[in-house]
Amino acid sequence: MSLKRAAAITGLAELAPRASAEGLSTMGIWADVSRQAILDAGLEPSDIDGLLVAPPIVDMVAMWPSHLGEYLDIHPRYANIVDLGGASAAGMVWRAAAAIQSGLCRTVLCVSGEASDVETFYAPRSKRPTEQLPQREFVAPYGPMGANSGYAQIAMRHMHEFGTTGRQLAKVAVDQRTNAAANPDALYRDPLSVDDVLSSPLIVDPLHLYEIVRPCTGGAAFVVVSADAAGSSVQTPAWLLGAGEATRGVMLGQVASITTSPVAQSAPLAFEMAGVTPADIDLISVYDCYTITVVVTLEDAGFCEKGRGGPFVEEHDLTYRGDLPLNTHGGQLSFGQPGLAGGMSHVTEAVRQLQGRSGERQVADCELAFVNGNGGIMSEQSSLVLGI
Repeated sequence: MSLKRAAAITGLAELAPRASAEGLSTMGIWADVSRQAILDAGLEPSDIDGLLVAPPIVDMVAMWPSHLGEYLDIHPRYANIVDLGGASAAGMVWRAAAAIQSGLCRTVLCVSGEASDVETFYAPRSKRPTEQLPQREFVAPYGPMGANSGYAQIAMRHMHEFGTTGRQLAKVAVDQRTNAAANPDALYRDPLSVDDVLSSPLIVDPLHLYEIVRPCTGGAAFVVVSADAAGSSVQTPAWLLGAGEATRGVMLGQVASITTSPVAQSAPLAFEMAGVTPADIDLISVYDCYTITVVVTLEDAGFCEKGRGGPFVEEHDLTYRGDLPLNTHGGQLSFGQPGLAGGMSHVTEAVRQLQGRSGERQVADCELAFVNGNGGIMSEQSSLVLGI
């Protein structure tokens, strides 16, 4: 079943990330961005008959769609939670389109975000339900295995196998900081150099502080509508042209090659459905929890050969004014990562660029965007091609 042009994103809203959660609540953030996204789409709350939610990481409340629907006084006939970690946002786009195409609903509100900060995000891990999974016994004896450790292993192995250098990885953070400087909503906007990155504290070898995303408070929402409704939208519709998804186990010890991700399966599916190739893409908007994540994603999506990701990012200008515009909002490394809404920012930025609403950082003649969401330790991948 093809979802090509079955639905389009017509409205969006985003709370600028902030370091503190003071005075904010997760439900309050969701309500605000939901109302703004519905208004941006030129709709009324009563028009919403589908609701998808990516749950907050630090607040384990059940039945989030029901709570949000009640809070907004909307009554969807299709509601669901999408929990693919950072791939949830991209996953919500094609799930919304599939629900619309199947006749379950016509207008889907997609929401994520949370009121969080570094202290709450890094609460005692032993209290988290995920730490009680049976798989943990195979890695726990070797010490803490959080995301930092997992992505550091991928980076170290990539360096060993392909000769990738620290300076090449650092350039990803530097170019994205240049993009963030042109985004007034970004959390970090001060200039950054490769030497700044490499001289920042080494957190988990070989990854430095400025190569690692910072948890923060924020949220976003977007509205997906049917093809016939998109024709009368007040905003330029950002059409879903292609989608693909692939997953693997979350434990790196069970993965045959940690330098190859499921993007190698999800991206080709998205490109095939859209009828385009990586060479046709005007904007790349991919999950960047760590610098190595971008390099592996670019390789596995087909933008360069496997193992050539390091030289590829070194040779290309990844800024909004460059030859390979990537994460033009600053990426999560500079824009911020408000829980699963970190992945939302890649969808919203792609839509803004396609609609010509990105201001100073607008990419000229932007008509096709590749979006990729990444969850776990490169374990869940959801790829999209969006276009106008």
